[in-house]
Amino acid sequence: MTAPQDNPQPKLGIIAGGGALPARLAAAAITAGRDVCIVKLDGYADDPELDQYPNVTTRLGAAAKILDAMRKEYCQDVVLAGKVSRPSLSSIRPDWRAAKMLMKVGAKALGDDGLLRLVAKELEREGFRLLGAHEILGDLAVEEGVLGNVSPDEQAISDARHGLTVARTLGQADVGQGCVVQQGLVLALEAIEGTDEMVRRSASYRRDGVGGVLVKSAKPQQDKRLDLPAIGMTTIEEAHKAGLRGVALLAGGTMIIDRAAVIARADALGLFVIGLALADEDSSNGG
Repeated sequence: MTAPQDNPQPKLGIIAGGGALPARLAAAAITAGRDVCIVKLDGYADDPELDQYPNVTTRLGAAAKILDAMRKEYCQDVVLAGKVSRPSLSSIRPDWRAAKMLMKVGAKALGDDGLLRLVAKELEREGFRLLGAHEILGDLAVEEGVLGNVSPDEQAISDARHGLTVARTLGQADVGQGCVVQQGLVLALEAIEGTDEMVRRSASYRRDGVGGVLVKSAKPQQDKRLDLPAIGMTTIEEAHKAGLRGVALLAGGTMIIDRAAVIARADALGLFVIGLALADEDSSNGG
């Protein structure tokens, strides 16, 4: 695969799901001097900002069309970004190329991690270089420490640490990437519904006393180029409505979309946002 030589920066292909992240990546790439081409996943990509860039819309299971679009636009680098809910086999409606891919791993591909790893391998087999969103937008990745002006107390830190252990265990089973913990009790676990719906559901189980903590973590086996867990403005608003006191995120394994605005809003609502490093025993076991 060869690209036109009039632009020294490799063209970036963005396979776009829902939310604001794909458009943010496109804007950052343009600013950095790259051309972009966007493949909008039908039923998922919902940001009208994407329409200002060259784009094509295709269904999730149309693997051949997705690969052809990347080739025709001479894309060298590809990033997968945006929300895509876990699909069923019937909703994927795989074309011949996707069906061939699915046959290699069987039912395991319908888990989040299995499906994404399969997509990554196929893209690399076709000669594309797969990038993570945090490699395009450097300010996305969460670092260790308190990120705003509100600091958690000892109970909140204890809940956050417990939640991180729970979230990592949940992720190891390829189920979800987060949980809500209040005073040592796990109020909700993230599954197919996603973070914001989990947070809303947790409000029904809230106990008296100090509020709980939302915890988000990458899965222990996760390829950091694929589906790193992220929070945005909606998550902060929902956490506040649910009576939570803050959000704890795995440092180096989570992202914040529109970081400055999100932190400012959390400060205004009195919520802490903190990046937590893995405990020594977790990181030494490959976590």
